Amino acid sequence: MISKDEKQVEQKEIVPQDHEEDDVEEDDVVEDTPGAGEETKKKKKKKKSKKKKVQQSDPPRVGLSKIFTNGVYPEGEIQPYKDDNAWRTTSEEKRYDERMAMEDPEITYQTIRRAAEVHRQVRQSARKHIRPGMTMTEIANFIEDGSRALVEENGLESGIGFPTGLSLNHCAAHYTPNAGDTNILQSGDVLKIDIGVHVKGRIVDSAFTLNFEPTYDRLIEAVKAATDTGIRESGIDVRLGEIGGAIQETMESYEVEVDGKIYPVKSIQNLSGHSIGLYQIHGGKSVQLVKNDDPTKMEEGEYFAIETFGSTGRGRVVESGECSHYAKIIDAPRVPLRLTSAKSLLKSIGNNFGTLPFCRRYLDRVGESKYLLALNHLVQQGIVQDYPPLCDAKGSMTAQFEHTILLRPTVKEVISRGDDY
Repeated sequence: MISKDEKQVEQKEIVPQDHEEDDVEEDDVVEDTPGAGEETKKKKKKKKSKKKKVQQSDPPRVGLSKIFTNGVYPEGEIQPYKDDNAWRTTSEEKRYDERMAMEDPEITYQTIRRAAEVHRQVRQSARKHIRPGMTMTEIANFIEDGSRALVEENGLESGIGFPTGLSLNHCAAHYTPNAGDTNILQSGDVLKIDIGVHVKGRIVDSAFTLNFEPTYDRLIEAVKAATDTGIRESGIDVRLGEIGGAIQETMESYEVEVDGKIYPVKSIQNLSGHSIGLYQIHGGKSVQLVKNDDPTKMEEGEYFAIETFGSTGRGRVVESGECSHYAKIIDAPRVPLRLTSAKSLLKSIGNNFGTLPFCRRYLDRVGESKYLLALNHLVQQGIVQDYPPLCDAKGSMTAQFEHTILLRPTVKEVISRGDDY
């Protein structure tokens, strides 16, 4: 999320961290002394009933609490701090701070690690499942059905963090299908998949790009490398402007050849990564993708979405197309609403989404209908923010990669890292 007939499922085994090997109880073998005139007697071995391991389905639909029954979820990739912050890795004081954080139910890292494991399993299944010929709605439903099932959606306690982004080709961000969308994925498309999952308001925001033929492989490689650079350069007390410069340098060292013509890869200058707050996808700090003089520093305990976008076009996006993404503005002004329907819709938005982003499909899903006039009124009154699709020039291609990181007291944890990216 950028700053701004039922099929029988095939089972595959996922071994939970907390399951022990099945125990087998063997009774002692009792034998009479040879020559005692009695037949040798033996007790048969008795097996305890096996503790059945919970399996994940394919596609994944089993809630993670049934697999990770002790509530301990996989840690993300650990990167040590460097330079002036290298001391943190071995600091007893900072280790103590982390232990205290883990024991605090409001801060514990297990919350966001649970969301991250949902993200990993859902996206890895999506990468296998998504193929040209599918509609955008089919793709969105596949991803979101998996996210809801694995996170065990429960009101504002756990669920989808924001609408699934499925931006195609020159469109870089903020597109998800509305009802009636007829777009079909083509073999030459470059598809950005941006998935959000939250547990208790802790949002994992991570994205990747899919293509189905090799023309834009170098574009995708450039953006992935730029995101990894941004992650590597991030850390406590690092200035945001410096990270932007490192991202741009990596991104723009690549070029793409299309039909014999060379296109430089450009960082999209008016898109950025961002800090993430509790139930707040845009936490107030921005990590731009180009060099700048922003002196704002990253701070201990903060969560950031480090995301980069590269383009073969002008390297700048504009709003274009039908809007699908919205969010209630935090600390929105209290203004009188002249439409009764707007009052009713605002109440529904608050009850179902709070300040988490939502889309028109989600309003349909919770039973709202004929709401566009009311929704537009809420936007006009400054209560709800609309987020139209963000696109570069037609004919260009864009790509995106993104991870959520946590600046722990001792180390940097790339929460959403997986074997895939």
